[in-house]
Amino acid sequence: MITIRPAVTADLTFVAAVMNHYIATSTCTFHLDPRSPEDYAAWFRDRTEAHPVTVAELDAEVAGFAYLSPWRTREAYRRSVEGSVYIHPERHRRGIGRTLLTDLIERARALGHRTLIGGTCTEAEASRALQRALGFRTVGVLKDVGYKFGRWLDVEHTQLLL
Repeated sequence: MITIRPAVTADLTFVAAVMNHYIATSTCTFHLDPRSPEDYAAWFRDRTEAHPVTVAELDAEVAGFAYLSPWRTREAYRRSVEGSVYIHPERHRRGIGRTLLTDLIERARALGHRTLIGGTCTEAEASRALQRALGFRTVGVLKDVGYKFGRWLDVEHTQLLL
Protein backbone atom coordinates (compact mmCIF):
# COMPACT_ATOMS: atom_id res chain seq x y z
CA MET A 1 0.00 0.00 0.00
CA ILE A 2 1.22 3.52 -0.86
CA THR A 3 0.94 6.20 1.80
CA ILE A 4 1.83 9.87 1.51
CA ARG A 5 3.17 11.94 4.38
CA PRO A 6 4.98 15.25 4.84
CA ALA A 7 8.72 14.93 4.43
CA VAL A 8 10.98 15.21 7.45
CA THR A 9 14.69 15.95 7.75
CA ALA A 10 15.48 12.24 8.00
CA ASP A 11 14.14 11.79 4.43
CA LEU A 12 16.81 14.04 2.92
CA THR A 13 19.37 11.24 2.58
CA PHE A 14 16.82 9.43 0.40
CA VAL A 15 16.10 12.62 -1.55
CA ALA A 16 19.82 13.18 -2.21
CA ALA A 17 20.39 9.56 -3.28
CA VAL A 18 17.45 9.58 -5.71
CA MET A 19 18.32 12.98 -7.12
CA ASN A 20 21.99 12.07 -7.52
CA HIS A 21 20.99 8.94 -9.43
CA TYR A 22 18.92 11.03 -11.85
CA ILE A 23 21.53 13.78 -12.06
CA ALA A 24 24.06 11.18 -13.23
CA THR A 25 21.80 9.11 -15.49
CA SER A 26 18.77 11.04 -16.71
CA THR A 27 17.45 14.15 -18.36
CA CYS A 28 14.48 14.27 -15.95
CA THR A 29 16.49 16.84 -13.98
CA PHE A 30 18.73 19.50 -15.41
CA HIS A 31 21.02 19.52 -12.39
CA LEU A 32 24.50 18.55 -13.55
CA ASP A 33 26.48 18.07 -10.34
CA PRO A 34 25.73 15.74 -7.41
CA ARG A 35 24.26 17.33 -4.32
CA SER A 36 24.74 16.32 -0.70
CA PRO A 37 22.13 15.70 1.96
CA GLU A 38 23.36 18.98 3.49
CA ASP A 39 22.50 20.78 0.23
CA TYR A 40 19.01 19.35 0.47
CA ALA A 41 18.80 20.29 4.14
CA ALA A 42 19.30 23.95 3.17
CA TRP A 43 16.69 23.57 0.42
CA PHE A 44 14.29 21.91 2.87
CA ARG A 45 14.73 24.68 5.48
CA ASP A 46 13.75 27.25 2.84
CA ARG A 47 10.44 25.51 2.06
CA THR A 48 7.28 27.37 3.02
CA GLU A 49 3.87 26.16 4.12
CA ALA A 50 2.61 27.01 0.62
CA HIS A 51 5.32 24.81 -0.96
CA PRO A 52 5.37 21.46 0.86
CA VAL A 53 7.53 18.40 0.32
CA THR A 54 5.93 14.98 0.64
CA VAL A 55 7.19 11.43 0.50
CA ALA A 56 5.51 8.24 -0.61
CA GLU A 57 6.02 5.07 1.36
CA LEU A 58 5.46 1.67 -0.19
CA ASP A 59 5.34 -1.18 2.30
CA ALA A 60 6.73 1.17 4.99
CA GLU A 61 9.79 2.17 2.89
CA VAL A 62 10.26 5.58 1.32
CA ALA A 63 9.87 5.11 -2.43
CA GLY A 64 9.48 8.63 -3.85
CA PHE A 65 9.00 12.28 -3.09
CA ALA A 66 7.23 15.31 -4.50
CA TYR A 67 7.15 19.03 -3.87
CA LEU A 68 5.61 22.31 -4.87
CA SER A 69 7.82 25.26 -5.76
CA PRO A 70 7.04 28.86 -6.60
CA TRP A 71 6.73 29.15 -10.36
CA ARG A 72 8.11 32.69 -10.40
CA THR A 73 9.25 35.03 -7.64
CA ARG A 74 7.17 38.11 -8.45
CA GLU A 75 4.20 38.59 -6.13
CA ALA A 76 1.49 38.31 -8.78
CA TYR A 77 2.61 34.72 -9.46
CA ARG A 78 2.25 33.61 -5.82
CA ARG A 79 -0.70 31.30 -6.60
CA SER A 80 1.08 29.61 -9.51
CA VAL A 81 3.23 26.66 -8.49
CA GLU A 82 5.42 24.09 -10.17
CA GLY A 83 5.14 20.47 -9.16
CA SER A 84 7.98 17.93 -9.13
CA VAL A 85 7.85 14.18 -8.56
CA TYR A 86 10.76 11.74 -8.29
CA ILE A 87 10.56 7.98 -7.75
CA HIS A 88 13.29 5.62 -6.56
CA PRO A 89 14.65 4.02 -9.76
CA GLU A 90 13.78 0.53 -8.53
CA ARG A 91 10.18 1.46 -7.70
CA HIS A 92 8.82 2.56 -11.08
CA ARG A 93 5.55 1.26 -12.54
CA ARG A 94 3.87 0.72 -9.16
CA GLY A 95 1.56 3.75 -9.08
CA ILE A 96 3.82 5.79 -6.82
CA GLY A 97 4.20 8.69 -9.25
CA ARG A 98 0.46 8.86 -9.88
CA THR A 99 -0.26 8.77 -6.15
CA LEU A 100 2.29 11.51 -5.41
CA LEU A 101 1.12 13.77 -8.23
CA THR A 102 -2.56 13.28 -7.35
CA ASP A 103 -1.75 14.21 -3.75
CA LEU A 104 0.26 17.23 -4.92
CA ILE A 105 -2.72 18.42 -6.98
CA GLU A 106 -5.03 18.07 -3.97
CA ARG A 107 -2.54 19.89 -1.71
CA ALA A 108 -2.15 22.72 -4.21
CA ARG A 109 -5.92 23.15 -4.36
CA ALA A 110 -6.25 23.08 -0.57
CA LEU A 111 -3.51 25.71 -0.29
CA GLY A 112 -5.44 28.03 -2.58
CA HIS A 113 -3.15 27.85 -5.58
CA ARG A 114 -4.71 28.61 -8.96
CA THR A 115 -2.50 26.70 -11.38
CA LEU A 116 -0.02 23.84 -11.25
CA ILE A 117 2.73 23.90 -13.85
CA GLY A 118 4.98 21.12 -15.03
CA GLY A 119 8.25 21.55 -16.88
CA THR A 120 9.42 18.22 -18.28
CA CYS A 121 12.20 17.26 -20.66
CA THR A 122 10.52 15.94 -23.79
CA GLU A 123 12.57 12.74 -23.45
CA ALA A 124 10.71 11.88 -20.21
CA GLU A 125 7.72 10.29 -21.90
CA ALA A 126 6.45 8.47 -18.79
CA SER A 127 6.32 11.75 -16.85
CA ARG A 128 4.60 13.51 -19.72
CA ALA A 129 2.04 10.72 -20.07
CA LEU A 130 1.28 10.84 -16.34
CA GLN A 131 0.67 14.58 -16.48
CA ARG A 132 -1.67 14.17 -19.45
CA ALA A 133 -3.53 11.35 -17.67
CA LEU A 134 -4.17 13.65 -14.70
CA GLY A 135 -5.50 16.51 -16.82
CA PHE A 136 -2.45 18.66 -17.52
CA ARG A 137 -2.48 20.36 -20.92
CA THR A 138 0.56 21.25 -22.97
CA VAL A 139 0.98 25.02 -23.16
CA GLY A 140 4.29 25.10 -24.99
CA VAL A 141 7.62 23.52 -25.77
CA LEU A 142 10.85 25.42 -25.28
CA LYS A 143 13.50 24.24 -27.75
CA ASP A 144 17.14 23.69 -26.84
CA VAL A 145 16.92 25.22 -23.36
CA GLY A 146 18.98 22.63 -21.47
CA TYR A 147 22.35 21.11 -22.31
CA LYS A 148 23.18 17.78 -20.71
CA PHE A 149 25.04 14.65 -21.78
CA GLY A 150 26.47 16.48 -24.81
CA ARG A 151 23.17 17.45 -26.39
CA TRP A 152 20.54 20.17 -26.34
CA LEU A 153 17.22 19.31 -24.72
CA ASP A 154 13.67 20.60 -25.08
CA VAL A 155 11.25 21.23 -22.20
CA GLU A 156 7.51 20.81 -22.45
CA HIS A 157 5.48 23.09 -20.18
CA THR A 158 2.12 21.78 -19.01
CA GLN A 159 -0.56 23.38 -16.89
CA LEU A 160 -3.44 22.20 -14.74
CA LEU A 161 -5.92 24.86 -13.69
CA LEU A 162 -7.00 24.07 -10.18
